[in-house]
Amino acid sequence: MNQHLLVFARQPELGRVKTRLARTIGDGAALAVYEELLAHTHAVTAELPVRRLVWLAEEKPGGAAPFWPGYEEHIQSGLDLGARMQAAFAYSFGQGATAAVIIGTDCPTLSAGHVREAFAALRTHEVVVGPAADGGYYLLGMQRLQPAFFQNKTWSTDSVLAELLADARQLNLRVHQLPVLRDVDTEEDLQAWRAVE
Repeated sequence: MNQHLLVFARQPELGRVKTRLARTIGDGAALAVYEELLAHTHAVTAELPVRRLVWLAEEKPGGAAPFWPGYEEHIQSGLDLGARMQAAFAYSFGQGATAAVIIGTDCPTLSAGHVREAFAALRTHEVVVGPAADGGYYLLGMQRLQPAFFQNKTWSTDSVLAELLADARQLNLRVHQLPVLRDVDTEEDLQAWRAVE
């Protein structure tokens, strides 16, 4: 199995990350939260026996150290989140991937077990999704590119997951759903996470 894990990430820079969260807790605190989430995502994925690709939102400064050693580095391209995710999946399937899973860096309760379950599910299902509590998803995987998943969506809204599942039904694709987890996008999300740590 040629399995690819795609991680969408940003450079941890003041004022450039967790901007919704920063509106209420400030840029410095939001950056610290993002660095914590990055470290968690790295810890969860570093030992997985798959090809690991980190897709950065923008070019790194010249001479910067590797974002995460042992991960291929690529730069996202596309006008919106859907186009950027579609391009990343298309790259992996063009490289011969038989299963590809994408995650972000916003989910503090994501575990290596969730990612392993996702890849295992792709042996018997065309699609796997990790529903987020806000109506989006924290993980998406597929056996081959499904362009419909990335088109005509209003990203970062509570309809994204429902629209994805509707697309899958229309295409007669078998979908495996992981447990619902909560991303950290707002101060309320942050407080909920801290309350269960």
